[in-house]
Amino acid sequence: MSAPAAAAAAPVSLVDSGYASFRLGIAVLIMTLGASVMYVVPVILPAVQSEFGVARADASLPYSLLMIGFGIGGLFMGRLSDRFGVAVPLAIGAAGVGSGFIVAGTTSSFLVFNAAHAVLLGLLGGSATFSPLVADTTLWFAKRRGIAVAICASGNYLGGAVWPPLVQRAVEAWGWRATYVGMGVICAVAIGSLALLMRRRPPIVSAAAAALSRLAA
Repeated sequence: MSAPAAAAAAPVSLVDSGYASFRLGIAVLIMTLGASVMYVVPVILPAVQSEFGVARADASLPYSLLMIGFGIGGLFMGRLSDRFGVAVPLAIGAAGVGSGFIVAGTTSSFLVFNAAHAVLLGLLGGSATFSPLVADTTLWFAKRRGIAVAICASGNYLGGAVWPPLVQRAVEAWGWRATYVGMGVICAVAIGSLALLMRRRPPIVSAAAAALSRLAA
């Protein structure tokens, strides 16, 4: 383990601490923001179908591709989180969600629209705001690990309660394209900013660094 990584690690005493609870709250916020990618497509589906002149089945394809990308991306984001800490996949997720919404909201090509959902919003975006956060949460709690993980995962479902009505009102007021671009900017800035608060490595990293130092001595 490198010296910078060890220096960034948290002391074991922070397990189940107030700081751990603070991180949990940030994780819920980030997951709620990232969940927007899953709950916006059903709301704008009628507008997308009319805009691109496609059948209802074709208009639902972006959502299917997004979920496939979300599932595959979770595997890679989990590996990144294990190696570099959760802040790295979160930074990638912020860029993916932001660029995905903006590209999808400005393109005139239905093919590009699908690709933006599959690659940017799913593979690189939303996937980074789910599995890495759940895995990271397990490393900050011992006595209340189960409830902590449940609270963290609830951010995904909280997004299902928050985003559809907000998106519906925004689409009615400004149209789906402006809504997508606005969501891209908001999510990129918010997730990217919150990711900075998650840079400290879990306590287990500190313990591993100490063990390696003793072996090397």
